[in-house]
Amino acid sequence: MVIMPTYKDAGVDREARAAAKKLLAFDGTHSYSKYGPLVSTPFNTLYPTATAYQVKTADTVGTKAMLAQLAGKHDTIGIDAVAMVVNDCIRSGAEPIALTNTLSVRKSDAGLIGKLQKGLADGAAAARCPMVGGEIADVPELLAAAYDIGCDCVGEVQKESIIYGTALQQGDAVIGLRSSGLHANGMSLARKVLFREWGGAYEAHSTVDGMDRELVFEALEPTAIYVQDFMKLMKEVTVLAAVNITGDAYLKFGKLMQAPGKGFAFSNFHPQSIFHVIQEAGNITAKEMFSTFNMGWGFAVIVRQEDSDTALGLLKHAEIIGSVTGKQHIIISHEKKDMVLV
Repeated sequence: MVIMPTYKDAGVDREARAAAKKLLAFDGTHSYSKYGPLVSTPFNTLYPTATAYQVKTADTVGTKAMLAQLAGKHDTIGIDAVAMVVNDCIRSGAEPIALTNTLSVRKSDAGLIGKLQKGLADGAAAARCPMVGGEIADVPELLAAAYDIGCDCVGEVQKESIIYGTALQQGDAVIGLRSSGLHANGMSLARKVLFREWGGAYEAHSTVDGMDRELVFEALEPTAIYVQDFMKLMKEVTVLAAVNITGDAYLKFGKLMQAPGKGFAFSNFHPQSIFHVIQEAGNITAKEMFSTFNMGWGFAVIVRQEDSDTALGLLKHAEIIGSVTGKQHIIISHEKKDMVLV
């Protein structure tokens, strides 16, 4: 068994990735905006149209496609592709209004593509967002898996409803929305510690204590889509910030700590069994787990403490998981241990 205690050991260097993102020289293109200046939020950049502001998000399911291939199940991975982009879209307050998809395959096969498209359609239905186009590319030389699948999403919001994430105060409540499991993040690390196919501890169809399904199907569970709950919340409560707890997990909250004297403390976690199995199989520290995986909460909204009861009444499978603090740290308290992520 190969022990890979960090995401970097599994081949994903988050520091190198962050440095690469800083190299993006796209700011110079912003002057081409037809209807005026763009608006930047901690997670999205929005552009004006004649009547509103729009945001565009793009992502793929990454190496989760390799798990689908290992399981021989391809009819749900499209849900993940949709979830990645619609959950990113709503962070700025924008409602998804259109989706497109890209399927890169080794070889066009009607049976496989039909299954992939079923997942895409199911994801679009869950987000209540039309899938308006797509592209299929045969690129066998580029692919390690049988395919790669990704989506783009356009969302729209009125200027007064944009979530800027800059009005946080000490004591504000962080509400977590329950994840469905691994989602499609940290998968490079999860695959390599879990499955013998990549040097891990278990056969794909192993039955593990605490799980009702074979391990590969537990890992393949589609990403939860939060659009409908979130848009309902937006109509009733002032959302101060929203975080899609994906890659880099709770490190994501660092994007909301640009102003001095703002931090976060988290103390309410109920990770699904698969996270315990990953941690044990890879000998992974708690700090690395909370820096890589959602640990049971897939999305978070931040509201004033006095609005928290109303928010919880509008959301399904949601709990207060932490609060905004006056110290510029991200602190996790779990299993009677405290750790500082940042």
